Amino acid sequence: MTSQDKLTGQQFTDLGLEQWVYLLGGIQTRIRTGDFVTGLKVVDEIGAAAEEMNHHPDLDLRYPYVDVRLSSHDVGGVTDRDVTLARRIAEIAAAAGVALDGDGQTRFELGLDSPDHAAVLPFWSAVLRLEPANGEVQDKSGAVPTIWFQDSGSEEPRQRWHPDVWVDPAEVQPRIDAALAAGGTLVTDEWAPRFWVLADPQGNRVCLCTWHDRGA
Repeated sequence: MTSQDKLTGQQFTDLGLEQWVYLLGGIQTRIRTGDFVTGLKVVDEIGAAAEEMNHHPDLDLRYPYVDVRLSSHDVGGVTDRDVTLARRIAEIAAAAGVALDGDGQTRFELGLDSPDHAAVLPFWSAVLRLEPANGEVQDKSGAVPTIWFQDSGSEEPRQRWHPDVWVDPAEVQPRIDAALAAGGTLVTDEWAPRFWVLADPQGNRVCLCTWHDRGA
């Protein structure tokens, strides 16, 4: 395997990088800085390390934490370059006396069930001012969730929108348990461990998704 080869979720998990989570073609963590000044210093050091490697992370600086996401945009996934930078970021955090926290990391997409994708995609592209790509409406900055389209029948009533919530495999059962305790139902686990379908007390559906059995 070369530095350009994409790692699957399983390959990344086997590396044992603690508190880093593989979600939707990237790896991410939260650095619990506790205050803004510490976060700013950590971001500055991460930026310097990234410049040295010519490999740049997505950073979100907030008052008590910094969110970090790494991916190799040129190959559309996670590579050894991301792993190398992740290890360096862990060292930076440790030197600053702050901790990485992978718990609760989530990626969010919206699926629109439609009998005619072509009829509705231009509308969502226009209203969000985003360019369509690969049959989806995507925000390259990641600020707006991707909208993807799924075939459905036209009979009414029917499901239209459903969220896809991407989580680490270890988080699936606790989230299902919490959802059921909150009055939801497990609609099906037919496609597990790729995804589980749940519904709220009014029947609105959501998919809990993982990297399992996806080949990436």
